[in-house]
Amino acid sequence: MGRIASSVALEHGRALSQDQLDKIVLLHQRFLERRGSSRARLRLRELSNLDLSDRDLSEADLTGAKLYGTRLCGARLRLATLYGADLRLADLTGADLTGADLRGACLRGTVLTGATLVDADLRDGVVVSPGDDGNLRPISFDVAITELNCAKVDGADLTRAKLDNAFVMQTDLTDSTLREARLLRTNLTNTDLTGSVLEKADLTEANLSGATLHGADLTGAVFTRTDLTFADMVGAIFDAESIREAKLANVKVCRSASTLADSLDTVLARHRQWVNSDGRDGERADLSGLDLRRFDLGGRVLAAAILRCTSLADANLAHSSLAMADLTLADLRRADLTGADLRGVTLQRASLGGANLRKARLSPLEMQGDSKVHWHSNLLRAKLKGAALTGADLRDAQLSCADLSQSDLTGTNLSGANLRGADLTGAVLGGCRLDGADLTDAKGLAAPNRLSV
Repeated sequence: MGRIASSVALEHGRALSQDQLDKIVLLHQRFLERRGSSRARLRLRELSNLDLSDRDLSEADLTGAKLYGTRLCGARLRLATLYGADLRLADLTGADLTGADLRGACLRGTVLTGATLVDADLRDGVVVSPGDDGNLRPISFDVAITELNCAKVDGADLTRAKLDNAFVMQTDLTDSTLREARLLRTNLTNTDLTGSVLEKADLTEANLSGATLHGADLTGAVFTRTDLTFADMVGAIFDAESIREAKLANVKVCRSASTLADSLDTVLARHRQWVNSDGRDGERADLSGLDLRRFDLGGRVLAAAILRCTSLADANLAHSSLAMADLTLADLRRADLTGADLRGVTLQRASLGGANLRKARLSPLEMQGDSKVHWHSNLLRAKLKGAALTGADLRDAQLSCADLSQSDLTGTNLSGANLRGADLTGAVLGGCRLDGADLTDAKGLAAPNRLSV
C-alpha cells in the first residue's frame, strides 16, 4: 500500500446538519475577514452529502472529515487542511485547493474538473485515533495513501502538486496541468493524460503502464525508472534522450512514414485526386500517428486529410491546403503555416508553440448544399504560446481555453471568436480585431486599452 509519510492523532467527531454547518461557515467567513470569530474546525466531522458549493473555507481544518458525496463546486479551500479526508464521490468542480493539504485523502470517484490544486500536497499520510486500550489506530477508508482512483480531474491545475506514492489509477486527467509536479512512485496505471501538460514533472519510478498520453507535453520530464509499458504515447511530446531511462516495453509512439503501404508522394497524389473529384476517385489520406517532423509539405493539397496525433514539428506547410483537415492533438511546434488555407480546420488540443501562422486563413468554410453551412475552425485548448499570427484570419474561430500567451496577434482578425478561458498573457494585440468576441474569463486582458478594433 506504500509507505506512510506521517500521521495525525484525533478523536472522533459528530455529524452536522446543513444548518449547523452553515453557521460554522458564516463564523469562518468572519475569521477570514479578520472580524474576530474563530477558524472552522471540522476535524473528523460527518459532512457527507451536505452542500458547501461556493463557500469560502480557506484555511479551515477538515482533517479526517467525511465528505462523501458532498457538493463543493466552486468552493474556496486555499490552504485548507484536508489531511486524511474522505472525499469519495464529492463534487469539487471548479474548486480552488491552492496549497491545500490533501495528504492521505481518498478522492476515489471525486470530480475535480477545472479545479485548481497548485502547490497542493497529495502525498501519503494516515489519520489515527486512540483506541480503548490507549493505542493509536488508523482511521481509514481501506487506504492509507492518497487515492485518486477513477476520479475525474480533467482540466485541473496541479502545478507543483506533490503526489508522491499516490494511487491515481484509471483516472481522467485529460487537459490537466501537472507542470513541475512531483509524481515519484505515483501509480498512474491506465490513466488518461490526453492533452495534459507535464513539463518538468518528476516521474521517477512512477507507474504509467497502459496510460494514454496523446498530445501530452512531457518536455523536461524526469523518466528515471518510469514504467511506460504498453503506454500509448502517439502524439506525445518528450525528450528522446531522457525517455530512454524509462521502461519502454510495448510502448506506442509515432511511426515512420516508411511504414505506409505506398510512398507518401503516392498517398498525397491519391488524396489530391480524391479532393478534386469530390470523393469519386482517389483515396482520402489518413496520416494519423505518423512522424513527419521537418517534412516539406509546402503547397500540398491536404484538405480534409486525417492527421490526428501526427508529428509535424518544424515541418514546412506554407501555402498548403488544409481546409477541413483533422489535426486533433497534432504536434505543429515551430511549423511554417504561412498563408495556409486552414478554413474549417480542427486543431483541437494541437501543439502550435512557436508556429508561423502569418496570414493563415482560419475563418469559417462555407459548405454548399440544400442550405449553406458555415464550418468553423476548432482550436479548442490549442497550445499557441509564442506563435506568430500576424494578419491571420480567425473570424468566429473556436479558441476556448486556448493558450495564446506571448503570441503575436498584430492585425489578427478575431471578430466573433470564442475566447472563453483563453490565455492571452503577454500577447501582442496591436490592431487585433476582437469585436463580437467572447472574452469571458480570458486571462491577460486587464488593460482594456490594449484591445483595438
